[in-house]
Amino acid sequence: MIIYNVTINIDDSVHDEWLQWMREVHIPEVLQTNLFVENRILKVLGEEDMEGVTYSIQYTCKSMDDYEKYKNIHAPELQRKHTERYKDKFVSFRTLLEII
Repeated sequence: MIIYNVTINIDDSVHDEWLQWMREVHIPEVLQTNLFVENRILKVLGEEDMEGVTYSIQYTCKSMDDYEKYKNIHAPELQRKHTERYKDKFVSFRTLLEII
């Protein structure tokens, strides 16, 4: 199993609307690709020096093939929508994890 992790710091000025949009629109669109079997939203604790709120959004897929399909076919458009909507209000990075 592979975890596709997106760590994102979102500006306080759009936080509440962003979190609602993630739960109601973005994450359901990612899951509608049928390439992930589960997801979770985790809040990063203990970052008092940073502005905004940091989250780890995790999506679990069965294989690297499923992740590669997502990355190549679906991710560009879904990431574009997020970037356009929250331009200059977030920073993010992505990591892949393997469940051992």
